[in-house]
Amino acid sequence: MAITAALTVLLTLIHVACGQLEDVIIDRYFIPTHCSREVQTGDYVRYQYNGTFEDGRKFDSSLDKGFPFVGQVGVESKVIPGLDKGVQGMCVNERRKITIPPHLAYGVLGAGLVIPPDATLVFDVLLLDLWNKEDKVQIRTLHKQQNCKRTVMPRDFVRYHYNGSLLVGNLFDSSHLRNSTYDTYVGQGSLIRGMEEGLLGMCVGERRLIIIPPFLAYDDKGYGTKVPPYATLVFDVLLVDVYNVKDDVNVEVQKIPQPCRRRAVVGDFIRYHYNGTFQDGTVFDSRSTANTSNLVYFTNLNFFKKNILTLQGVCVGEWRRVTVPPHLAYGENGSGELIPGSAVLIFDLHIIDFHNPKDQVDIKVIYKPADCNLTSAANDLIMYRYNCSLLDATHLYSSDDFPEPPRVTLGQGKLIAGLDEGLQGMCVLERREITVPPHLAHGTNGALGVPSSAVLLFELELLQLQKGVPEGFLFIWLQDSPEPLFPAMDMNQDLEVPLEEFSAFIKLQVAEGRGRLHPGIDSDVILRDMFKKQDRNADGKITEDELNIIVNEDDEVPKHEEL
Repeated sequence: MAITAALTVLLTLIHVACGQLEDVIIDRYFIPTHCSREVQTGDYVRYQYNGTFEDGRKFDSSLDKGFPFVGQVGVESKVIPGLDKGVQGMCVNERRKITIPPHLAYGVLGAGLVIPPDATLVFDVLLLDLWNKEDKVQIRTLHKQQNCKRTVMPRDFVRYHYNGSLLVGNLFDSSHLRNSTYDTYVGQGSLIRGMEEGLLGMCVGERRLIIIPPFLAYDDKGYGTKVPPYATLVFDVLLVDVYNVKDDVNVEVQKIPQPCRRRAVVGDFIRYHYNGTFQDGTVFDSRSTANTSNLVYFTNLNFFKKNILTLQGVCVGEWRRVTVPPHLAYGENGSGELIPGSAVLIFDLHIIDFHNPKDQVDIKVIYKPADCNLTSAANDLIMYRYNCSLLDATHLYSSDDFPEPPRVTLGQGKLIAGLDEGLQGMCVLERREITVPPHLAHGTNGALGVPSSAVLLFELELLQLQKGVPEGFLFIWLQDSPEPLFPAMDMNQDLEVPLEEFSAFIKLQVAEGRGRLHPGIDSDVILRDMFKKQDRNADGKITEDELNIIVNEDDEVPKHEEL
């Protein structure tokens, strides 16, 4: 119910002539705890009301009409002066009982058949909304990351979560309830104007409260059934992601070990740990243990489309952060349930090791004795100490884990090829650090406790060395053997050589440095075996005929096998 401003003035003058006027009586029977703003003249308001007479009879209600009252306070008002006056100073969500005397309502004339003359009116009002045409988007920062390298700019693509509510607190929409971010371009007309403005300058991980007046939101049209016309909107926004279609892969080198002995080149195999996160820090994938390190071959470019750029030139032990925009990652479709569409991916890489199939064993001598006349070689029996680790210093195994250091004959396939090679040419007490590429270690299959394709680092010390004999031999001559041999072996010249005499002869050759027995096997066992091979008729003695063997009829020189 409303009357014109001219009629209101006329009624006021009539009552002024009759004496003292009553004022509006306001009962603020519910005041919200938080009130950031009160109604002033010139503001626009939206409120629900029930209008009754003093006896409680209802004459009007916005609830019955199905929509609240919307209008400007005190400026060309659509309502009676008392109601305009009664809502001033109200807060959103406040409830008031406003009692309006006749001269501030419909006066002596009343209003048709509904409002009788000189009627005092009572309005129960709930303020739903409040704004002014001078209002701007209000931005309140609730949380902001300390390290903010990039903010939202026009034409950026953003992903964000939000709760959207009216000023009274009613939730009308939420991305959280849908468990999906809202994804859109900024500054291209796909958002309401107030949201376009409110998102600018945000950092990933920042949370803002964005308050948008109706004329920068859905204005007089509203949106669906949940956003009424002339509604101020409040968005609680958390920015999850931002990128631009012009973005390229960004590589940030965070730590380079010193010294960096070698940098990776195209053709190298690289093992690295990584954590894959979105821009808000949510982890989507992680390979952070030695046994699950990724193996990447540069020329395959299987680290998205920028593999060479992201990993070429790395050092062992280096840390890099690689930021991959969606159009160079999984695009608008994402990947299954793991990677949402249009997601920027961040990989924190730690380079464990790399190698090239052409790599050889790298030997670094840490200590070498001044007196080094005898060095290890194939078929030698050695005793040595070792510690084995990955290039990132992850300990694998050590000779100190066992009661005694290992003994092994070199060159007979008892060790991985790279370790066997690294142990040759050493002096007793020499110390080395050797780097063994995987194709000379445990290869692509790895071993117990050793990841596949791992480069191994050994710390070695040679403790003992016994020179050996070629594989398949029990004894070798270090000098020319006596010729003829049998008379030299027949030490008592009785034309026969029993085991005792044979053993004494061979031991004499070894003692005087003219021959060498197989190391690592008991000498008596070797001598019995050698004697047995020469005693062809097994009568317990060797004769000259048994010692001299003609391999081929054309051979004129006797063959004595090892002897």
